[in-house]
Amino acid sequence: MLKEFREFISRGNVMDMAVGIIVGAAFTAIVNSVVKDLINPVIGVIIGGIDFSNFFIVMSGDGEYASLIEAREAGAAVFAYGSFFMAIINFLIIALVVFLLVKLVNRVKEAAERKSQEEATPAAPAGPSEKDILIEIRDALKAR
Repeated sequence: MLKEFREFISRGNVMDMAVGIIVGAAFTAIVNSVVKDLINPVIGVIIGGIDFSNFFIVMSGDGEYASLIEAREAGAAVFAYGSFFMAIINFLIIALVVFLLVKLVNRVKEAAERKSQEEATPAAPAGPSEKDILIEIRDALKAR
């Protein structure tokens, strides 16, 4: 069983997947920063300077809360639709970037495959020219 596990781990696909997960986790921090530091302020300016991440509705508990963090610290049940919307924006940005990366990788891969096929395919031998064929016909007619 240990041998099978070692073979499974040593396969290229598993290692590629592990690297992809690690890079994806690091990339998530970048996307979160883009959304939090670049996109949300623009949305905030468009909708009047309101912090989009602080859109929430208090479902239970007493009183008004100035921020989502304050409401959660007080133990109030909140419906944080602003945070949910931010998560959707994060997902869409990540999906777009992954799509573009996969498209780029596929384009590079196809170009490399075409190049290797061109190198592997031997050049077709040059056939006889029109002049050579006419000479053969002439010689054949003379031989009759």
